[in-house]
Amino acid sequence: MSADPPHSAESRQRSVPRYASRSTVTSAVEVRRSARRRRTVSAYREGDRTIVLIPARMSEAEEQRWVTVMLDKLAAQESKRTLGDAELVERARRLSAQYFGGRAGPASVRWVTNQNTRWGSCTPAEGSIRLSHRLQGMPEYVVDYVLVHELAHLLVPGHGPRFWKLLEAYPRTERARGYLEGVAAAGRLPSSPADPDDPVEPDGQLTDG
Repeated sequence: MSADPPHSAESRQRSVPRYASRSTVTSAVEVRRSARRRRTVSAYREGDRTIVLIPARMSEAEEQRWVTVMLDKLAAQESKRTLGDAELVERARRLSAQYFGGRAGPASVRWVTNQNTRWGSCTPAEGSIRLSHRLQGMPEYVVDYVLVHELAHLLVPGHGPRFWKLLEAYPRTERARGYLEGVAAAGRLPSSPADPDDPVEPDGQLTDG
């Protein structure tokens, strides 16, 4: 994937913001078509926008597919920078404000290296959230899903209907669950996301079924 800005000789036939990025803070995604491009697709960040460059001959369906692919690739690249614990707390608080009206207030959020059979866990009584270090380097929306999952446990400890109703607020729940299930199936991690029919966990763990 190329993530470099285009050179000056590139012809831009269209520049229309038509998409929303899938990062925590929504930003515009601008698609630019070029008659000089034949097969390559590239993307880069420009301030609070994401620019996706595609060949002019691409169909609308191809455009949508490639925008999704490039957004995910950029997010994966950016998430390779490991957030510190203080940044995780701030990120969790932003997610809580965005999806739960700020009702889930974590006292602490930190990476741990002793969670090999779960993606995340929390202790509602203490307001503490722990994320497996194995999430580091995964796409941003996947890490956000695990954070939202654990934030929801601060409000509802178990995996009952009320919990999953809360999680519906996060629009990429199913996509993130599918990603984690794929990672687990590939053998890179031994666990998969909790299923809605799982028994209630007393401390809000995101584990295998």
